[in-house]
Amino acid sequence: MEFKVGIVGATGMVGQRFVTLLENHPWFKITALAASANSAGKTYLEAAGNRWAMTTPMPESVKDMVIYDATKDIDTITSMVDFVFCAVDMKKDEIRALEEEYAKRECPVMSNNSAHRGTEDVPMIVPEINAHHAEIIEAQRKRLGTKRGFVAVKSNCSLQSYVPALHPLMKYGVTKVLATTYQAISGAGKTFERWPEMVDNVIPFIGGEEEKSEKEPLKIWGEIKDGKIVPATTPSITTQCIRVPVSDGHTAAVFVSFDKKPTKEEILQCWKEFKGEPQELQLPSAPKQFLHYFEEDNRPQAKLDRNLEGGMAVSIGRLRPDTQYDYKFVCLSHNTLRGAAGGAVLMAELLAAKGYFD
Repeated sequence: MEFKVGIVGATGMVGQRFVTLLENHPWFKITALAASANSAGKTYLEAAGNRWAMTTPMPESVKDMVIYDATKDIDTITSMVDFVFCAVDMKKDEIRALEEEYAKRECPVMSNNSAHRGTEDVPMIVPEINAHHAEIIEAQRKRLGTKRGFVAVKSNCSLQSYVPALHPLMKYGVTKVLATTYQAISGAGKTFERWPEMVDNVIPFIGGEEEKSEKEPLKIWGEIKDGKIVPATTPSITTQCIRVPVSDGHTAAVFVSFDKKPTKEEILQCWKEFKGEPQELQLPSAPKQFLHYFEEDNRPQAKLDRNLEGGMAVSIGRLRPDTQYDYKFVCLSHNTLRGAAGGAVLMAELLAAKGYFD
């Protein structure tokens, strides 16, 4: 199985992460890079070299690739690829239009953007949780008038830390959730060099993030009815999202109540045994153990645990009873790997395995 892949928005931080993840990918090969008009015509090294924010060097295979204009060169780009990853920095309505333009040219779009997350026939897939939402693609293709093209999105990075931990517990009737997320600066596309005011600082606001964290899980847990995804109505979720001086890794402090309260042992067992389709299909980017529980009181820690299983696993710790909710615990996930580019690559692997790119 080999697919030719384009990265639209290749010079930004998530675009760079896609480049590193696809460097030695067994199924996906980069054949086109696209970005804004400012970068078009330059080589990738010229356009992204001095802004390269990854800890590993820029892969040799992309340095001399000439960047296309993401909007003007759509026809050229779509003729060179089987599908694209999209991580552009534009206004929401522009992103929606751009992604549908690619789809209408029979080019599937794996989107890292939030623009289409509210679209009723666009699946928002966390592969271990709601792989079956891919079935909505058929309805979307009807609307777009396409045979092969469609848009699929990954969810916001903030909820990727705690929703996976809640999902296996849903059978006990999760009624309410309170989560506070402590989010890394790479989530804003920044490094400490480029954002010195974040050093020794905490900012108690990230625009739009709390709304996404409260709404998006309900779409993920929703069901398909009459050609659209109808969001779940429970649990009730409230969140606070805080920017902290950490390079990578979003931590969440989670409080949860149940209809049928499980024992601590039952919760730990659920986490340990939980598997999704990526594990069953043995997808290349899938973590073998999706949810890891740490017994130590001082774990998980961003610095120690964010890269667990290639940054694709979710770490959990400090499960204990609470005085106002039933239980509380702490979670951690790597925001640009599981939470962004890695999650989109895993979603693409899932859709490839299910035949959506054929």
